[in-house]
Amino acid sequence: MSMASTLHLFLVLGSLMVASAGNFYKDFDITWGDGRAKMLNNGDLLTLSLDKASGSGFQSKNEYLYGKIDMQLKLVPGNSAGTVTAYYLKSPGSTWDEIDFEFLGNLSGDPYTLHTNVFTNGKGDREQQFHLWFDPAADFHTYSILWNPQRIVFSVDGTPIREFKNSESIGVPFPKNQPMRIYSSLWNADDWATRGGLVKTDWTHAPFTASYRNFNAEACVWSNGKSSCASNSASSTSSNGAWFSQELDSTNQSRLKWVQKNYMIYNYCADTKRFPQGLPAECRTS
Repeated sequence: MSMASTLHLFLVLGSLMVASAGNFYKDFDITWGDGRAKMLNNGDLLTLSLDKASGSGFQSKNEYLYGKIDMQLKLVPGNSAGTVTAYYLKSPGSTWDEIDFEFLGNLSGDPYTLHTNVFTNGKGDREQQFHLWFDPAADFHTYSILWNPQRIVFSVDGTPIREFKNSESIGVPFPKNQPMRIYSSLWNADDWATRGGLVKTDWTHAPFTASYRNFNAEACVWSNGKSSCASNSASSTSSNGAWFSQELDSTNQSRLKWVQKNYMIYNYCADTKRFPQGLPAECRTS
C-alpha cells in the first residue's frame, strides 16, 4: 500500500473514530435511582425509569468547557403527564452555569413541551418553550447543544430551535469559566410540569421509561485544571474543530426562524408582563 493510500485510510479511520458514538459504560455514571437506571446492549443503550417511589439519573464522567454534545432520546410514551425528562449541562456550586433541555410530559395525544433555559452565575429566567413537529416518544431523535465562546445553540435533529449569543459586550453574563458535566434524569414534577400542576401523574401507568443512545461529544474536556483544547480563544479553531467557531449559516437561520414562528409557545423575550422594568438586555439586541 502506498504512503498516500495509507494516509488516506488513516484519515478515514480517524474521522470515523472521532464521530463514533460513545459508550455509556465508558462515558457516564448512574448516580441515583436504586437500580431504576440501566445500561444495556453492552453500553450502547441507557434507560431511566420512574415509579411512585423514585426516579433515576446519570451524569458524565467528564467535565467540559465548550463542546458540541449530541444525544438521542426516546421519551416516555403514552400518558406522561407529570413527568419531566431533563437533559442538561451544569457546573457545581451556588453560582452555577447551566444549559437546559427539559421535556415536560402530557396526557396521551397531547404534545410534549420542550423547555429550554440558560443559567449564568446561578441566574436563569431565560426560558423558551416549544412543541415539536413530531412525536418524541415514538422513536429516537437527536438533541444537541453547541456551546462555544460566541454562542449556545439548541438543536433537534440538526435543526436549530434556539440561539443564545454571547452578549458580554452589553453586560450580559455568558457561561465561559465553569466546566460542566452532562446530566440527565427522569422525575416526578406533577406539582408544576403539566398545565401548571393541574394534571397529576397517573401511577397506574408506571414505571415510566425514557431511553438514550448514540451519545457523541466533540468537546474540550476539563481535567486537573486544564482544557484538552489548545486554547479557549477563537483563533484556536483549527486545532479544536469547526464547532469551536461555528455559527448559524443562512439556511440554519431560516430554519431557526421557521421553528420559532411555528413551534415556540413561550419566549421570555416577549413577556413584557414578567419584566415591567424592561426586557433583559439580550432580548433588545436580537
